[in-house]
Amino acid sequence: MEQDPTFAFRIVVDIALKALSPAINDPTTAVLAIDQLHRMLRSVGRRNLRTDEILDASGGLRVIFRTPNWDDFVHLSFSEIRACGANNLQIVRRLRAMIENLKETLPNHRQDELEHQVSLLDREAKRLFRYPEELALAMVADSQGLGGHSSKITQPSKSI
Repeated sequence: MEQDPTFAFRIVVDIALKALSPAINDPTTAVLAIDQLHRMLRSVGRRNLRTDEILDASGGLRVIFRTPNWDDFVHLSFSEIRACGANNLQIVRRLRAMIENLKETLPNHRQDELEHQVSLLDREAKRLFRYPEELALAMVADSQGLGGHSSKITQPSKSI
């Protein structure tokens, strides 16, 4: 893990994906994995992510260390989980809570990719949740998935 900083992320994403598989179908475990990804992303988002270079004595470039950038960590943390779990209210709400918290706690230069992720999440929710009540639930951030408050939800008017 010291040599590949994305390896820890990959392990946790794999846990979430296994939990979301039809054979296991355990979204609560996936939410717990997302909790860890959230913590890890917050830590990485506060760091200076850069490509290191080693120069020789005369100042010539000798070696370039390519390291993952912020977008790499965000894509790894969100893409597959969203693809496999977007049809689950717990997952959508927990991912939304993660994005909202990271947007509030990380520097401005980390915002663009987080905005992109919330846009992707919104489009998936609108595609998958056809009932207005479920779509309203999917649009509320919940750090517990589907166990916290839902007070932000405005109930759609009842029509027959």
